[in-house]
Amino acid sequence: MTNLSVKHSSIFRNVTPRADAEGANSQRLHEFIVNRLPKDGTPLADAARHHFAKPGKMLRAKMALSAAKLLKIDQAAALHWSTSIEVLHNASLIHDDICDGDKMRRGRVAVWAKYGRDVALTLGDWLIALSFELAAEAAQRANTPMLVKILAKHMATTTAGEAAEFSIQSSYSWDHYLRIAGDKTAPLLTAPLEGIAAMALHGDAAGAIGSYFRHLGEAYQIANDILNFRAGDGAADCGSDLARRAPNAVIVLYRERMEGGEALAFDKWCKAGSNDGLAFWLQKIMASDALTQSAGRMQGILDESIRCATEMPVELQTAIAPVQNLLEAICLQSVAGLDR
Repeated sequence: MTNLSVKHSSIFRNVTPRADAEGANSQRLHEFIVNRLPKDGTPLADAARHHFAKPGKMLRAKMALSAAKLLKIDQAAALHWSTSIEVLHNASLIHDDICDGDKMRRGRVAVWAKYGRDVALTLGDWLIALSFELAAEAAQRANTPMLVKILAKHMATTTAGEAAEFSIQSSYSWDHYLRIAGDKTAPLLTAPLEGIAAMALHGDAAGAIGSYFRHLGEAYQIANDILNFRAGDGAADCGSDLARRAPNAVIVLYRERMEGGEALAFDKWCKAGSNDGLAFWLQKIMASDALTQSAGRMQGILDESIRCATEMPVELQTAIAPVQNLLEAICLQSVAGLDR
């Protein structure tokens, strides 16, 4: 039995942002977003302020600001662009919580659980409108009209990825699973840098940026899927994705090796929607090598993301380092103590 581990990428290992700069950017971004939220006395104001009371790490926005500074982009344009991505990301989180029934977000009650589904749905829609308004303002300031198109393209891909989650039967193919994982996770990581590159006239970097975040997003999703079966992704119960019939790398790799009657029985159970028999299938998955198979594939995809990163301009490599380091840490956490 050998202990699984995630290899850290040497090109990012020694790149750490200054804490004071990180704190200043966090405050600047948060204040800018709060000032653009619905005004007090309007129907969505309380729900919006509740959600953004804890804004999260704002990695996407900080990455855009860092790249803009390195590439000497107008800071006002960069601020509008970075917050447009962050606002759109938060809209997707609010809608995700409704779809998944998750009652907590960032250690607080989710918007839908506190204010109801209707308010949460309309707040998410309102934030999408704000995101495009901010992107249009960034485009005007930077004289880069294609920013709005970049935002629309990545929002469409994210939405399609979310919709594909609703059909677990189609996710038994590994390639199809990766499309769902990449479509869900990669677009709103790609968009911040793609927009900054467009402003800096580095349009030829879009391909490398997209490939890099596609692979990194896939690896991150696999890590979350492994953690779901180790009760480490915030889910209340181990294997909650199996109970919800949600696409999950561990489930897909377990299903791939099934044959004959066992495969038919599992498919029938999934289609039935009942959780009678959940403990049986969970035990079967945990006794298989699906977790270690998932870990191995995750490492391969991480390695490919590093190769893609080396094809970017050096300024962008510096900007992505905090995101890379954080997601690598999550991947490492997912396999800690997992043997093969």
